[in-house]
Amino acid sequence: MYKKILIANRGEIALRVIRACHELGLKSVAVYSSADKYSLHVKFADEAICIGPSDSKESYLNIPRIISAGEITNADAIHPGYGFLAESAEFSNICKENGFSFIGPSGDIINAMGNKAQAKKTMKAAGVPIIPGNEGVLQDVKEARDIANEMGFPVMLKASAGGGGRGMRLVHKDSELDRAYSTARTEALTAFNNGELYLEKFVEKPRHIEIQILADSNGNVVSLGERECSIQRRHQKLLEESPSSAVDEDLRKRMGKAAIAGAKAVNYVGVGTVEFLLDKNKDFYFMEMNTRIQVEHPITEMVTGADLIKWQILTHAGQKFPDYLYKMKLRGHSIECRINAEDPDMNFAPSPMKITSFHMPGGKGVRIDSHAYAGYEIPPNYDSLIGKLIVHSPNRESAINRMERALEETIIEGPKTTIPFHQAIMKDKKFRSGDFDTGFLESFNYTKKGE
Repeated sequence: MYKKILIANRGEIALRVIRACHELGLKSVAVYSSADKYSLHVKFADEAICIGPSDSKESYLNIPRIISAGEITNADAIHPGYGFLAESAEFSNICKENGFSFIGPSGDIINAMGNKAQAKKTMKAAGVPIIPGNEGVLQDVKEARDIANEMGFPVMLKASAGGGGRGMRLVHKDSELDRAYSTARTEALTAFNNGELYLEKFVEKPRHIEIQILADSNGNVVSLGERECSIQRRHQKLLEESPSSAVDEDLRKRMGKAAIAGAKAVNYVGVGTVEFLLDKNKDFYFMEMNTRIQVEHPITEMVTGADLIKWQILTHAGQKFPDYLYKMKLRGHSIECRINAEDPDMNFAPSPMKITSFHMPGGKGVRIDSHAYAGYEIPPNYDSLIGKLIVHSPNRESAINRMERALEETIIEGPKTTIPFHQAIMKDKKFRSGDFDTGFLESFNYTKKGE
């Protein structure tokens, strides 16, 4: 078992890992940039090392400085959190080369799943359903046109090395293809330093369903149910829930079986998420596999009772699953709202500034994951996430009501936040009915304050 873990991340996820370390009796090391000197993850770690200025390239993305921090503090493992270097094969390999256990997959697995075209081939070979599309990466726009015309429009161009909606373009007809190909390739090069694209048949009105898996080093893999992630803005998730109102027990078993097969195909170890598109006929297709802990992991924890961060650490330390993980059932319903420092009245413009007043809700079934507090200055350098508000209740209707109550109790003054937007979603009849897809926000009528 490890004795000391360095967390190569910041904010709420760093604090979340620190909590798991302390509950396991492990020492924790925080790293921080000069912009994060007063963040709570720095305060609550056993040790903290400044690794550079506010620019993430000089701090949280600077591998030599993180490795040096691990050596100085005698850490024996490094947890990457999510974002930054969490899905960097290079970082995983360098940690291993320098004697640190990387609490994440090996570089080979990260590469296999990080390249979307390669991941599709791997999953197809494992019997996981995939969206019809080209094999490998596209050579040029002519190949894209030939495949699209054979398959039929609409189609989706996607960056092979990417995610988060970058390098992605929906193409409705042939005349749009040239421009879409050019802009997607340019965006992919800028975001990932890799302009390779692939093409898929566009699944109309899909739901975004992901399966949480956990794998130990003995080849055992369990599925911990699904998360509904269809409420998105520009392919970025805003809120998530578990279980999904679109998934019954039979479909849950089939999706879980497919996710387990995919994980076993690459000898996966640790926590991972296999993401699917679910169409109106209840057919599902592999999208991608995230080889890290997810932002939305708390809702799975709430409905299963499993501590995913603890089990992520324990599986990488070589521990085998206990029997109860195989028998785990989903209990009740959980919803997570991401509270960002953004102004929904101004097209979600970032709102980084000092928090002058900060009150988080409480009561039965309410959880807060946040690194912020009154007086905390939100830095403009990073993601705008202030925290995550999570509720758990016996069923979906009562969970929505509980979230409404918790949002009302949440007070964050200073920056603009997405709280009013979440409140409007909770009141929306279509959302409350559970009848929605990834295009929900396109028709969602959010009324700005004062209108």
